[in-house]
Amino acid sequence: MPPSDDFRNELADAAREMQDDDSPKEAMERAVKIATQIIPGCQAAGICVVHRGERIDTHAASDDLVREIDALQHELSEGPCLDALREDHTVVSDDLATDARWPQWGPRVVQQLGLASSVSYRLYSTDKDLGALNLYGAEVSAFTAEDVADGLALAAHVGVALAAAQQVEHLEYALRGRTVTGQATGILMERFDLSPDRAFSVLSRLSQQKNVKLREIAEQIVTTRTLPTV
Repeated sequence: MPPSDDFRNELADAAREMQDDDSPKEAMERAVKIATQIIPGCQAAGICVVHRGERIDTHAASDDLVREIDALQHELSEGPCLDALREDHTVVSDDLATDARWPQWGPRVVQQLGLASSVSYRLYSTDKDLGALNLYGAEVSAFTAEDVADGLALAAHVGVALAAAQQVEHLEYALRGRTVTGQATGILMERFDLSPDRAFSVLSRLSQQKNVKLREIAEQIVTTRTLPTV
């Protein structure tokens, strides 16, 4: 069943808000809040993010239950979030207590945390996986087919907003790196009466000799006002 007009309007508003967020963390926190507000049956929501295709962290959660859920998935190496990331784009479970895919994780979530059903969506931009949006319901079969479709539409917007926010964060990190490098270069110029090129060459040589990133050398100089020992 296609999304309702009301849902489309809510989703459009939510997408615009996510794109206006200043950081990936803000975008993700807004996304999980939106999920619990506009998807019926969604008691809790969270977003796991993949780092370099291997490590998976919980970066946003509507409440602490989600962090406990994800911790169990990591501990037991089974669960819908992991399946969404590794195998299927969308993973639905109507009854976690009896789902044969996760014989350890599912019953423990039901018994210990009081959540009975789930939907997980892989978040991606083009061919790069970013993570997963996970929705949890307190009742068995909490999500209808329409809810799953609506969640998929939300996940698509979350993926785009998250990818854009990460690009902004990477750019800001690079600019901060250039700033601290400039500060360190200025310190060397003043202390040793060096030209800008010579001061930067000193930083580069120290970076190579110590086998650490130039940014780290620069941060050490700016923080300590001394040259690192080789």
